[in-house]
Amino acid sequence: MHSTANEVLEFIKENDVKFVRLGFCDPFGLQKNISIMADELPSAFTNGVSIDAHAILGFRDVTHSDLFLFPDPTTMTVLPWRPGPGRVVRFYCNIKNPDGSAFSHDGRTILANVVKRAEQMGYVCKIGAECEFYLFKTGENGEPTAIPLDRGGYLDISPLDKGEDIRREICLTLEEMGVKPESSHHEQGPGQNEIDFKFDDALVCADNFLIFKSVVKAIAARNGLFASFMPKPIPHAPGSGLHVNLSLIQNGSNIFNNVGTGKDTAAAESFIAGILSRTPEMTLFLNPLANSYERFGEFEAPKYVSWSHQNRSQLVRIPAASGDKVRMELRSPDPSVNPYLAFALILTAGLDGIENNLSLQPPVDADLYTADESVTGKLLPLPGSLAQAIRLARGSEFVKSLLGEELLSKYLAVKEAEAAAFDAAEDKIEFYRERYFEVI
Repeated sequence: MHSTANEVLEFIKENDVKFVRLGFCDPFGLQKNISIMADELPSAFTNGVSIDAHAILGFRDVTHSDLFLFPDPTTMTVLPWRPGPGRVVRFYCNIKNPDGSAFSHDGRTILANVVKRAEQMGYVCKIGAECEFYLFKTGENGEPTAIPLDRGGYLDISPLDKGEDIRREICLTLEEMGVKPESSHHEQGPGQNEIDFKFDDALVCADNFLIFKSVVKAIAARNGLFASFMPKPIPHAPGSGLHVNLSLIQNGSNIFNNVGTGKDTAAAESFIAGILSRTPEMTLFLNPLANSYERFGEFEAPKYVSWSHQNRSQLVRIPAASGDKVRMELRSPDPSVNPYLAFALILTAGLDGIENNLSLQPPVDADLYTADESVTGKLLPLPGSLAQAIRLARGSEFVKSLLGEELLSKYLAVKEAEAAAFDAAEDKIEFYRERYFEVI
């Protein structure tokens, strides 16, 4: 890992790097980048690289359209699928105003500020992501089809699982880029796959999630396939989730070690309680598409605000684990998120829970997919549609206080138009395919 601009510039000189990609994420989770020649990188570190912010949805209007990308030297990765001569590296960037101040809509800066708050409270948050995606065949002209790669199921092997070599190539490429996969396997759906990552700092995990999505897309395309991170690409098949595993380190110790035992766990339980209490109003940012809400309530995706140990029908579960692997798992998010905004909201909700000494309600030890209404009727449901999630976010002082009124207002305006278009669409499946399938 190169931690300073000088170290990066030395690497660039010694390794025949000719092209530099400066990457960032728009508020809606879509990756963007601009390429510069390697000899422009010293200036980029010092002065930034100008972009037209008016052309990025949710950023700026045309009257104040200049923003600057400043590459973070700690995020440099070599793109293995762009070998020499003339190698390509990529950085993720912080976005700044012309006067050098941080751009208030930059999710990466928002998350970095939340991480600083956690550190000031004496905590280091570690996040490990588990991301599911589908692989589809392509047509004669390379366009995506709706035909999944295989008909395999959970943990199947070849020949039912035709994605083994693709996952292997993805994992090896990620390792080459400094991202550490932990495991990979075929998931429940036809052509559905999952790759899980080792715990890392929150900001690093968010950067790595963007790297992961770009690598999956690139490797799939190189193998004549199409990878989709759409939350529910196949009706009546399992949706794709982004399970967010969190642990808090205080004075070198994982405070989640004794959750549920009553032994010195007040902070960890308040952290979980804070996240549970805020999930409905931040769901718009954890599940930002109309298609996201097709996933809830089946195939191990949650429907209610509840928690338990090991139980995969819950919003939050405490997996069976020991030592550093003890954590809480938030099961509602999906891969269409902006990871910076999603992680910032989740972490802030948990920290608020600690500061306010929130009490964790008793666990719900039931299968919520089959439980009687005497159980489910007592639980708060997650939003059932994009429109409902928008209403909850609009009325949330919690969301507004973190994102700021201007960013929230712009985000809501875009999502309200999206929800209205969805409501007006006669063919919902076609709406999903045209709006999301090839983009997410």
